Amino acid sequence: MADDVTFESPVIKTYPAPDGTRHGADRHDGSLTLSDSSSTAKTILRAGPETGVASRIGVGFGTSRTEPDVLIAGQRPGEWILLGSAAANRAVIDGLDLSGFVSVIDHTHSRALFRLTGADAASVLEKVCSLDWSDTMTPDGATASASVAKVTCDIIRADRAGIRSYLIACDRSFGQYLFDAILDAGEEFGITPVTLQESSRCRPVAPGPWRPPPP
Repeated sequence: MADDVTFESPVIKTYPAPDGTRHGADRHDGSLTLSDSSSTAKTILRAGPETGVASRIGVGFGTSRTEPDVLIAGQRPGEWILLGSAAANRAVIDGLDLSGFVSVIDHTHSRALFRLTGADAASVLEKVCSLDWSDTMTPDGATASASVAKVTCDIIRADRAGIRSYLIACDRSFGQYLFDAILDAGEEFGITPVTLQESSRCRPVAPGPWRPPPP
């Protein structure tokens, strides 16, 4: 049997705090943070409208719901993403009838995932994305696909303890660029980065200015 693949974060820079130390853990006091959540297991489920999956999963396009240890989001018609622990994702899949036109793909290592949390989170997104992030248009639980800093992303609003929070997923190859672009947009709001540096086997490099992707 093949060995488990060691996860490596797409975010490989270090971001020293103003006092020269490394930034600590994510906070839940309303202050603005951008956390690298890329190690979260990501399972993409696709199913035709006539299948048992489509009728059983109970999450419509543009919406999401949270079950124990897993968030299920309808990110496209007939397509859902499961975000949680590998065991929790598998438990959801095992409880479905996978007969018919159904596919299940593990995208844990191919997708970056960031969480933007804080009272000013919507204001940051407004600087890099043209969608309406008001409560009326994108309430807690809403999902959308859009360009964020010129990168195609899937975005899920998933508030934490009443504090506005967004999960932002993109292709892994854009991960470092997008993380830096969101940090740049949040600088005026006092954003704090929270990385997976300790668990990454990649060599840290000094932070530098972000550049837009090539046209």
